[in-house]
Amino acid sequence: MMEMIGRHKSGKHIRAFGAQEGAYVNMDSAMDEDDEKKLNRHNSTFSLLKQKVAALKHLCVQHRDTIVLLLKLLVAAGWAAVVIAACVLNFHRAIGLLVISSLVLFFLIWDWTMARYGDRIWEGLLPVRDLASKQWIRLRWLICACVLVGLVCWLVLDTAKRGERQLVSFFGLLLLIFLMMLFSKHPFCWSWQPLFCGLGLQFIFGLLVLRTSFGLKALEWLGYYIEVFIAHTDVGSRFIFGDNYEDHFFIFKVMPILIFMSSFISILYHLGFMQWLIYKMGFIMQVTMGTSSVESMAAAANIFLGQIETPILIRPYISGLTLSEIHALMTGGFASIAGTLLAVFISFGVEASHLMTASLMSAPASLTVSKLFWPETETPSTKSSPDVKVKQESTNILEAASQGAIFAVSLVGNVVVNLLSFTALLAFLDGVVSWLGAMFDYPQLSFSLMFSYVLMPLAFIMGVSWEDSFVVAELVGLKTFLNEIVAYQKLSLLMKRRKAGGPEYVNNVKQYISVHSETIATYALCGFSNFASLGMSIAALISMAPERQSDISSCGVRSLIAGCVSCFMTACVAGTLYIPKLECPNYLSITLNSTNVTVATELLTCCTQLYNSVTVHEPWNFTLKEFTESSLQACCALTPSSSHFNCSWLL
Repeated sequence: MMEMIGRHKSGKHIRAFGAQEGAYVNMDSAMDEDDEKKLNRHNSTFSLLKQKVAALKHLCVQHRDTIVLLLKLLVAAGWAAVVIAACVLNFHRAIGLLVISSLVLFFLIWDWTMARYGDRIWEGLLPVRDLASKQWIRLRWLICACVLVGLVCWLVLDTAKRGERQLVSFFGLLLLIFLMMLFSKHPFCWSWQPLFCGLGLQFIFGLLVLRTSFGLKALEWLGYYIEVFIAHTDVGSRFIFGDNYEDHFFIFKVMPILIFMSSFISILYHLGFMQWLIYKMGFIMQVTMGTSSVESMAAAANIFLGQIETPILIRPYISGLTLSEIHALMTGGFASIAGTLLAVFISFGVEASHLMTASLMSAPASLTVSKLFWPETETPSTKSSPDVKVKQESTNILEAASQGAIFAVSLVGNVVVNLLSFTALLAFLDGVVSWLGAMFDYPQLSFSLMFSYVLMPLAFIMGVSWEDSFVVAELVGLKTFLNEIVAYQKLSLLMKRRKAGGPEYVNNVKQYISVHSETIATYALCGFSNFASLGMSIAALISMAPERQSDISSCGVRSLIAGCVSCFMTACVAGTLYIPKLECPNYLSITLNSTNVTVATELLTCCTQLYNSVTVHEPWNFTLKEFTESSLQACCALTPSSSHFNCSWLL
C-alpha cells in the first residue's frame, strides 16, 4: 500500500516537473521567436540602409563629373571671395596674392582649353603651318638678319651709354661659342636652331629680369619671399639645437635648410605641381630649340633638382638615349644647381634674385653648348614623343614630406663630408705649394694664387674688371677643382667685406670686389661642374643603365667642360645685360677724390641724387643726408645745379 502511495506521489511529481519543463520550453521558444523577429527586423533595416548607401554611391558615380565641378566651383568662389576681400582691405598688401591667383587662373584656363580644343586649334592652323613650312628658309634668314641687326644696334647704343664692359662680356660670349664649335665632337654637324634659340631664350629672360623695372621688382619680390620662406627653418633648428644654434652656423643653421627644402619639394611632387612645371618648361625648350623631349625635360628638371635626382625622372629612357642626348643630360646636371642648395647659398648672403635667374638661364645654355660640343648625328627615339611621365611614389602628403626629409639625410651627410674633406685638401695643397714657393723665396705662393693667374683671362672676358679678375678667377678655380660651396662661401665673405665698408686693399691684397663683379661671379659659379660631381654623375647613370657604361664614361669629361662653359656663357649674358645700382655716396667719394675726373653719366646721376637729397631750410642753411659737403662742392664745380638746390648758396 505504501509503495503504491509512493509511486502515486512520484508520478505526480514527474507530471508536475514535465509540465513545468514544457512551460519553460514554450517560454524559450517564444523568446527565440522574438529574438529572431528582432534580428530579421534589424537585418531588414541594415539591408535597406546598405541599399540606400549603394544607391547613393551609384548616384555619386553616375554624376561624378557634376559633383566634382560643383566642388571646384565652390572652392573657386571661396578663393575669389578671399582675394576680393584682401584687395578691398589693403590692395597694396594683396598684390602678391592677386598676381599668384591670376597666374593660377590663367594656366588652369590654358590647360583646359588645350585639352578640350587643342586638336581643333592645331588643325585650324594647318594652312598657316603649310605656308610657314614652304617659306621657312626665307623666314628663318629674315628673322636671323633682323635679330642680328637689332642686336648690333642695341650693343652700339648701350655701349656708348653704359661703357665698354658690356661689350667685353658680349665678345666673351662669342669667343666661348667659337671655342665650342672649334673643338666640337662632330665639326660642321651643328644644328643652328639650338644655338640661336637657346641664346634667344637667355637674352629674352635676361632682358625681362635685368633690364625692365617690372621684371627686376618681380624677381626681387620673389627673392624676398623665398628668404622669408627659408627663415621658417630656424624654428625647427631652434627647437632641436637650442637658442644658440647659430654659434655653429653651417651645421645647425645651413644644413637644416636642405632637409626643409627637400621635404617641401617632395610635397610639391606628390601634389603634381613639380611635374606640371617641369613639363611646361621642357616643352618650351623642345619646341623652340628642336631638342628631344627627354633631354628638354631633363634640362628643365635641373633647374629644381640635382644631377642625381634628375636622371631618376627619365630612368626608363636612359638605355635608349643617343650619345648626344647622354651628353646633354650630363651637361645639364653640371650647368645648374639643385633647389635645395640654392636655398643654402641664399643663406650665405648671395642675392636670391641672381641665383634664381642663373638657374633659369642655365637650362637653355646647357642645351646650346651641348649641341655645339657634341652635335646630334643619330635619330633620337623620343624626338616626337609628346611628353615624359613622372612617377609618384608617395601615397599621401605626410608620407611625401617624410620621404623628402629622409632623402635629405644622405644629402646633408654628402655635403658635410665633402666640404670638410675639400676644405682640408685645399689647406694641404696651399701648404705644399707655399713650401715649394719658399724654395724660390716666394712663400706667399698658394693654390688659390695659381688659380688667379691661370683663369684670370677667362674672368676678364666674362666682363669682370681687370683689378677684380684675379679674385673672380680664384673663385672659379675653387668651384671647378674643389666644390661650389667653398667658392660661394668665399664670395659671401667678399660681399660682407664690401658691405662693411673697410679698406679695399690690405698689404696689396684685394679685400672685396665691385657689385658688378660679384654679380658675374654669382652666375659663373652657379653649377655642379667640378671633378667630384663628375664621379657622382657617372656612377649614378651607370647604376641606372649598366649596359651603357662605356657610352656614359666617354661623355664624362666633355660634359664637364660643356657644363663649365654653360655657366660662363650665362655669366657673359648677365655681364652684357646687368646694370648695377649706383651707390652714389661711395661712388662720389672715390671718383671725386681721384686726380682725373671725367664727367660721365654715372657722375651726373649721382650729383643729381645728391642735389635732391639736400634739405634746404633757407638759402645758405641746409643739411645733407648720406653725402659729404666735399662731394657737394665737387659736384657743383663739375656739373650744373638742379632746381632743388642752387650751388651759389655754397659761396
